[in-house]
Amino acid sequence: MIAQIIFIIILGAAIYLFSKNVAKIRRNILLGKDTDRKDQSALRWKVMAKIALGQTKMVKRPVATVMHFFIYAGFIIINLEVLEIMIDGVFGSHRIFANPLGGLYGFLIGAFEVLAVLVLTACIVFLCRRNVIHLKRFTGTEMTQWPKSDANYILITEILLMTAFLTMNAADYKLQLLHFGHYVSAGSFPVSSLLAPLLPDGASALVIAERVCWWFHIVGILCFLNYLPYSKHFHILLAFPNTYYSNLNPKGKFTNMASVTNEVKAMLDPSYAPENTGEPGRFGAKDVTDLTWKNLMEAYTCTECGRCTSVCPANITGKLLSPRKIMMDTRDRITEIGNNIDKHGKDYQDDKSLLDNYISREELWACTSCNACVEACPVNINPLEIITEMRRYIVMEESQAPASLNNMFSNVENNGAPWKYSQADRFNWTEEQ
Repeated sequence: MIAQIIFIIILGAAIYLFSKNVAKIRRNILLGKDTDRKDQSALRWKVMAKIALGQTKMVKRPVATVMHFFIYAGFIIINLEVLEIMIDGVFGSHRIFANPLGGLYGFLIGAFEVLAVLVLTACIVFLCRRNVIHLKRFTGTEMTQWPKSDANYILITEILLMTAFLTMNAADYKLQLLHFGHYVSAGSFPVSSLLAPLLPDGASALVIAERVCWWFHIVGILCFLNYLPYSKHFHILLAFPNTYYSNLNPKGKFTNMASVTNEVKAMLDPSYAPENTGEPGRFGAKDVTDLTWKNLMEAYTCTECGRCTSVCPANITGKLLSPRKIMMDTRDRITEIGNNIDKHGKDYQDDKSLLDNYISREELWACTSCNACVEACPVNINPLEIITEMRRYIVMEESQAPASLNNMFSNVENNGAPWKYSQADRFNWTEEQ
């Protein structure tokens, strides 16, 4: 009974803390401007099933795809085993699903063990790719000590959890063979039975090993759950809504600001009566609160995998731009604003902004708007939208576009084209020389 009470307290505290942190992230995301992503629901479900569930955009890198699938499948399927452990912890039972499921239970436990080995293998491979092989896309100015450590912490934690799971089953298997206490024959142990000879033979020592691993496994999972909101691995949860709310427009199609469109129409047609859409606080985006909630959701969904930066032509040619850094900076800034709200209230101003304090103008103007980063992202994140909105602010609010762009703007205004030639001379090249 004492063990049940302790477990219920730990479980309740874990759920409460996780819910509280998720609520903060939700609050932070909703600090962004509204945008309508509720249209074409059938297509959105299809995109989510294809991209988030089917992981179709992962296949361009086969090794990472296979390893990630092991972890992904293990995470989803082994959670059934976690459900049983939680029920056992609350009610003081042991392998409560064994009798209701009968022979299917043995198959499931065996499948869980095989998946656990695959997860172990994938985590070791990923650790080697990051810390031994040092793949280039896992480096960069934005990949400071914390992002590197964050990835390693998760991989090491998963290795420990899977090891504890297999050791727990190995001890359980030996206790079943001894017909000790409530350890009745239940389950199939194709992997952990191979580990059983490494454990002691005494029943008391086996019970201690089984209980220690049981507590370590389930408490470790609850700790992992509460670590997610502080980690890039929050994409485990946000990848699904993020892909559902994807931008369904063709890549490269830019949005128009209603207020600007109304002004242009009024200039062309004096009789035009624009609808009252309300004046924007500013043109474009200077800070994260000028972005949409979808942009902010994408920032929290970013996995920092570096696929976007690895295909960015600006980054490849040595420019300062890194699409991954754009998303990481956006997440850091909105988190900072959220923390300021918690400490000082919603009206607090820290005199900082995403532009200049986090993202430099050199980074923004290095972008070629090619959409390579958007195409490469496995969960449909769009760094280009953020870059475009910040460029809009620089041009429309500050009039500080680069000289080459200002020349083009002047030519468009005076000549109706980006070139310096007047409209009357535009077809001179057709004349015979």
